[in-house]
Amino acid sequence: MTQYHYQDHAEQAAYRYPDAAEQAVPPYQHQQQAVHPQHTGPYDASAQLQQNAQLQQSPQLPQNAQAQQSAQVQQQNAQLAGQFAQRFRLLASNIERVIRGKHEAIELALICLFAEGHLLVEDVPGTGKTTLARSLAASVDAEWRRIQFTPDLLPSDITGVSIFNQAQQTFEFHHGPVFANIVLADEINRASPKTQAALLEVMEERRVTVDAEPHPVPRPFLVVATQNPVDMDGTYPLPEAQLDRFLMKISVGYPDHASEVEVLKGMPTGPQVDRLPVVARSSDVAGMIDFASRIHVADPVYDYIVSLCAATRTSPHLRLGASPRGSLALLRAARVKAAAAGRHYVVPEDVKALAVPVLAHRLILTPEAELRDITAATALTELLTTMPVPQAA
Repeated sequence: MTQYHYQDHAEQAAYRYPDAAEQAVPPYQHQQQAVHPQHTGPYDASAQLQQNAQLQQSPQLPQNAQAQQSAQVQQQNAQLAGQFAQRFRLLASNIERVIRGKHEAIELALICLFAEGHLLVEDVPGTGKTTLARSLAASVDAEWRRIQFTPDLLPSDITGVSIFNQAQQTFEFHHGPVFANIVLADEINRASPKTQAALLEVMEERRVTVDAEPHPVPRPFLVVATQNPVDMDGTYPLPEAQLDRFLMKISVGYPDHASEVEVLKGMPTGPQVDRLPVVARSSDVAGMIDFASRIHVADPVYDYIVSLCAATRTSPHLRLGASPRGSLALLRAARVKAAAAGRHYVVPEDVKALAVPVLAHRLILTPEAELRDITAATALTELLTTMPVPQAA
């Protein structure tokens, strides 16, 4: 396997903007003391990003002027990435006050939020699936709704329904619980396929069509669905089309010994979801989403993502590989992970770290692989270890 190591900041610069390798700013250094959200001010990177785009599209300048302009853009982008990382850590630490010892699961949930994706959490009862979703919603000053999926739940119970107004002699649309910034779909596999299908349109297009009228949902919009893989009686497995609409599928898992001891010591006076402070405004989240979507990706990283997804389509262990939607999902998630690390550019390690949670649930194994107890995650890990990683120029 081809190894990939950074020797110095000059080598890292190869994955930055092509015209700024010499003036690249070192990555954001971790700050030990977090800044309280009341002192951070609103996060709005749109004006700065627009100014940077105008600078890059300006007429041809002398070489010295181009170098200075490029260095200025890189410094500004590095500052915005540092602010993004600071707020990302603030949200993660706030959620960790309730969910102990699960930093990776919390980070992946936040990546889904800022990548404008959706999250499927599958785990046994009592591991904190619902608590993770509630803690995320409580940390953001945004509207959230919880839908308890049951066999008798109807699609209109999710999307809403048109009701005839006798006074005005017209039909009025009454919004369902899906019209919120964060929607918790608890035990989603207990509802019928007809009801599950009510989420297909809104998860992909962020709108609900009722009586031929489209109704957009607010932004940001995140669906956090949970399901129990153990008790399968009376459940309906999610179809592949709906699984493909989730950006990630994760499991929380059992806490380690020390974390579970902290949970026991904190009851009943310890931090609870209802007492969590709000540490981010919905406008801040929207601004961070805009910034993450413009994180720079070098051509070798694009090629690496496409090659990885293409390899899943030819793997002998897989009957169905990742679709182009999977490639786009991996790209969006990698951009957010780079910003969360304080970088304004994506490196191959961002892609490798997110490949399994983003792609594994989209893959279907062959019968032979299932007989050999091979999982989609192990098949994908095998591809990651054998595929060459792009080297910095």
